[in-house]
Amino acid sequence: MNETATLTLPMLTLTSGVVLPQMVLTVALETPEANAAVDAALGTEGLVVLVPRIGDTHASVGTVAKIDQAGELPGGTRAVFLRGLHRARLGVAVPGTGDALWIEADEVAPSEPTEEDEALAREYRVVLEAILEHRGAPQIAEFVRSVEGPEALADIVGYSPDVSLEHKVEVLETPDLTQRLLMVLDWGRQTLAELELSAKVRNEVSDNLEQRQREAILREQMSAIRKELGDDEGSALDEYRKALEERDLPEAVASELASEIDKLERTPEQAAEHGWIRTWIETVLELPWDVTVPERLDLEAARRQLDSDHTGLDVVKDRLGEFLAVRKLRADRAVSGDTSEATAPRSKGAILALVGPPGVGKTSLGRSVAEALGRPYVRVALGGVRDEAEIRGHRRTYVGARPGRIVKAIEEAGAMNPVMVLDEIDKVGADWRGDPSSALLEVLDPAQNSTFRDHYLELDLDLSDVLFVTTANVLDTIPAPLLDRMEVIELDGYTTDEKVAIARDHLVRRQLEESGLTDDDVSIEDDALRSIVEGHTREPGVRGLERKLGAVMRKVAARVATTDQSGPAIEVDPDKVRELLGRPRHRVDEDRPNGLPGIATGLAVTGVGGDVLLVEAARVDDRSDGERDGDHLSSGALELTGQLGDVMVESGRIALSYLRANPEVLRTRGGVASKVDPVESVHTGRFHVHFPAGAIPKDGPSAGVTMTTAMVSLLTGRPMRPEVAMTGEVSLHGRVLPIGGVKQKLLAAHRGGLTEVILPADNEADLEDVPDRVLADLDVHLVSKVDDVLDIALVPA
Repeated sequence: MNETATLTLPMLTLTSGVVLPQMVLTVALETPEANAAVDAALGTEGLVVLVPRIGDTHASVGTVAKIDQAGELPGGTRAVFLRGLHRARLGVAVPGTGDALWIEADEVAPSEPTEEDEALAREYRVVLEAILEHRGAPQIAEFVRSVEGPEALADIVGYSPDVSLEHKVEVLETPDLTQRLLMVLDWGRQTLAELELSAKVRNEVSDNLEQRQREAILREQMSAIRKELGDDEGSALDEYRKALEERDLPEAVASELASEIDKLERTPEQAAEHGWIRTWIETVLELPWDVTVPERLDLEAARRQLDSDHTGLDVVKDRLGEFLAVRKLRADRAVSGDTSEATAPRSKGAILALVGPPGVGKTSLGRSVAEALGRPYVRVALGGVRDEAEIRGHRRTYVGARPGRIVKAIEEAGAMNPVMVLDEIDKVGADWRGDPSSALLEVLDPAQNSTFRDHYLELDLDLSDVLFVTTANVLDTIPAPLLDRMEVIELDGYTTDEKVAIARDHLVRRQLEESGLTDDDVSIEDDALRSIVEGHTREPGVRGLERKLGAVMRKVAARVATTDQSGPAIEVDPDKVRELLGRPRHRVDEDRPNGLPGIATGLAVTGVGGDVLLVEAARVDDRSDGERDGDHLSSGALELTGQLGDVMVESGRIALSYLRANPEVLRTRGGVASKVDPVESVHTGRFHVHFPAGAIPKDGPSAGVTMTTAMVSLLTGRPMRPEVAMTGEVSLHGRVLPIGGVKQKLLAAHRGGLTEVILPADNEADLEDVPDRVLADLDVHLVSKVDDVLDIALVPA
């Protein structure tokens, strides 16, 4: 680039455009400074330097222009017709004639184009012609073709409306031709790409619009034809499309529905697929994808609802209160404006597992939770389910395919946030049809159930707002991965006082209604309720109690129906209970030793809750010939009966091994009733330990001390104290090891009328879960050695 002479010219500031060399255009003079600059130029050679201004800043390079003509525009504004000549670097202001601003300008001569410049110019010319073709400006394209030389072609960008004022100033201030061509070529490519994209979108929109218009016309024609033929299929399709438009469905669901509706329209009615598609569409439309019931977050009202429906169960009520408190806190903070992730109103649904014996109110508690929250309630029975398709549904290709129980439950609830009770989850099986418990993993995993996929729907179903409440009698049969997804809350049964309160507040009222009686027909005292609880039912729950109350009410109803109904109400007291129900089926002392050696009282947890078990031990003398006889065991062996599991069998062997290894335990406790040396007896003969109620399977590690006590009682001739029960595992060194189910076992002991219980010392913390009324009636001995158990349990020698 060669610089030539320095010129002194008047400066004309441009505020809304840029004039590049070779440009010819008209400029309106709207300011006194512009008029002064033109007057000064016309007074000389007609040259003026045009300097663009952006904001308060002038460009460093201007364009020297020749004023060819001056005149007025139609509106009366003065204007000049000028032609750009070349670039000029701006210098300092100098004095001059008139009011114009005179400035020194160093002329910048154009560069000689190189081969690279020629190539860039040719490519830029092609891009410009393509842009003008998209613009629909053939005349301007002809003008571009007439421009000669890379220098003039690079500066033609000054005419372009797609290039900003800043970019045009940048071109003006770039004297190097190669850089300038690269710059304008890049802008041209960007502009062309945007124009092509806009054209593509415009064409696609036009094509789609035309396609929809054609489809609409064809549908109208098809609807008219079907109407003439009396066909109802067309109206069904219209209803499907109308429902699709009116519903606020998730995007994926709406798209799949629209596709299936179109497929249904193309499928002949005679085809088997026609019925499958139609059934699927109706199933999807029946689901409440866009329905969420507002929940009540009143903690006090929810607690009152739970207390009115259920007596006791404070642990469950407290946990539900915590759940509600979290929901309320998140909602309140979201309303107040704190919408951070930690306080977002949406939270993952809770998954509670209520585990306890039958009849304690697990299933009915789920309904009370739904009423307290104001949510819909739905129950899914899982007992005996062995087919995975019951949970996930069948594939649509199968004949008779249908969705799984989870989807049907959501449809039944009519909302996406119900309280769903999965009943008897511990009784789910598995066979060649699959493993339903594995399918439940996705349902009960808060990290996955937002995209639960039913095989029939093949659509993501969001279960994250569902409050799942599962129920089970025992935890042992629930697979560990499934149990890991749930928060376990144990319901261990009711005390006698709680049962009386439940009967008075809930069961009596319900049985009165079912028997057609009123308060004017019968009244039942608390003592009568207590006699029913203690003498006719022996269970952790209240289901058997309700059946007995139903029997009482039916007998009373029979008497009322055959007598004058205007007479006084029949009062049911303990004597009347015996008259109506017969003699008591249970005695307080029936689960106690009868004073004979070899019998001990233990505590266990079965599938129906805590229970009191008697353990009997007997010793059989050796045969004289010492030979085996059939299935009898040889000398010194141990036989265990009563449908015992492997763990209890091992506990019996450990008990016998401990006594044989520690003969001083027997030597120091020998009683006057013992006819033989207990130390010698433990090493000879055959021992038989039996658990009565042999039809009921039993297993667990908590019978070790009971079997040890029974054998010591047998060998020493010292009976066990009848008011004492025990539980605990025993080791080979005589340590008493901790066990589980303390609360259920103590409740069973309390129901059985026992007053003293022997527990492992390591289970002391579990006593906090036991009701105070039960602990007040029981004397709990915490022991760590078998010696302590024997000293407490056996009567004095």
